[in-house]
Amino acid sequence: MYVVMIAPECAPVAKAGGLGDVVFGLSRELEIRGHAVEIVLPKYACMRHGDVWGLQVCYDDLRVPWYGGELHCTVWFGYVYGRKCFFIEPHPVERFFGRGCLYGHDDDVERFAAFSKAALEFIFRANKRPDVIHCHDWQTGLVPVLLNEQYRAVLTDQRVCYTIHNFCHQGISGEQVLWSTQLGRPEYFLDRNRLGDDKLYRAANLLKGGIVYADFVTTVSPNHAREARHGDGAFGLGRVLHAHQDKFGGILNGVDYDVWNPEVDSVIPARYSIDRLASKQENKEQLRERFWMRKPSSPLVAYVGRLDEQKGMHLVHHALFYTLANGGQFVLLGDAVHENGISSHFWNLKQYLNDNPDCHLEVGYSEELAHLVYAGADLLVVPSMFEPCGLAPLVGMRYGTVPVVRSVGGMVDTVFDRDHSSRRLEERNGYAFLHTDNPAVESALSRALWLWLRDPLEFRRLMRNAMAADHSWDEPGQRYLNIYEHIRGA
Repeated sequence: MYVVMIAPECAPVAKAGGLGDVVFGLSRELEIRGHAVEIVLPKYACMRHGDVWGLQVCYDDLRVPWYGGELHCTVWFGYVYGRKCFFIEPHPVERFFGRGCLYGHDDDVERFAAFSKAALEFIFRANKRPDVIHCHDWQTGLVPVLLNEQYRAVLTDQRVCYTIHNFCHQGISGEQVLWSTQLGRPEYFLDRNRLGDDKLYRAANLLKGGIVYADFVTTVSPNHAREARHGDGAFGLGRVLHAHQDKFGGILNGVDYDVWNPEVDSVIPARYSIDRLASKQENKEQLRERFWMRKPSSPLVAYVGRLDEQKGMHLVHHALFYTLANGGQFVLLGDAVHENGISSHFWNLKQYLNDNPDCHLEVGYSEELAHLVYAGADLLVVPSMFEPCGLAPLVGMRYGTVPVVRSVGGMVDTVFDRDHSSRRLEERNGYAFLHTDNPAVESALSRALWLWLRDPLEFRRLMRNAMAADHSWDEPGQRYLNIYEHIRGA
């Protein structure tokens, strides 16, 4: 099968979150199974060019219909750790992807509308005829719309799988996006059964358009699919999901164990496995040394992720001080994606705790440092308000770092409370809580700290349970292939 991924991210060359890991990991799994995969991405000025091998121009002047004229694009090709990637560079560069970060700009809808149309124009002009086009998140929501409304005469047999990684971000725009892409006809496209937003008058919702026009829609865990369909997890898109329920489902993300695996990890100081757990302690010591922390006999709790309201930062804050007050240490590795009250709070907290030898706040993100934190920490706190999948606890479990999570989204499918789960004892792999207040996170974190301090043998058993869980791309890869085959035969 021939698959083209159209995505705003692919790890590690352009990554803001788990979406990039999924695009890379799923593409690699499909290739291992013998399928041909190509990835189409924007050519960001801020991407990690060092992770691209053999970058060269492959299509010098791609002319994309845009407003009343044409948008001129250069298409580059290169390998990202074996993945075949095409990078689209619209001109002038500064107007589109010549920025210092991937997202967060006022004209994001226009930028990614241009990318979506250019991606389809490139597929057409380069004579690529994939069996399946797999799109990701609102940034590519226009791809199935444009394919069916503009390109069907020349791309006749292509089917679209559309994966939603985060319903919170939907790509809402005025009708200008219809004129820029030459879709036009606002009375037609802004109908509530197409792109028309259900709440905002005469607003186009790109995520909704992707749901309506795609052949199959997935989100990144079975439980989050249920939350989206039957609760408020779809952030206002529950009606359209209900209307298209026959083509909607959840597939849990996988973890690339060639990248996130303490047995083969070349970044961490000491490799270890489920049968050689003693070496994990060396990583803990190196983590403490890296951050100039004390080296007592105490548990080390970590948070790794964005400094974002979604991630339950008020509970991260409380977990930090609760850990320090109860004999533990705390490390935070958090990416301040946007300047907001949360990032300012943690910058100030970093200054306040700067001389505390039992904690360290690293405001910013480093992939290499994340490996060390996962390998060195004993516990990983993930108290998200909503979490479609929850890749952090999956990675943490592979490193024997016991997760303490809020039972929401994909974490309901993957983290089973040691004390209260109905699962078999050998399947219980962490601690979970439900509510969003301080006593809730204390209820789980206190039990985790108590076990580490009072019963180290039982805690080590819990670590092994976590490491034994298989969250590779093997099963999710097959599920996506089943979907591809289904929509090809539809």
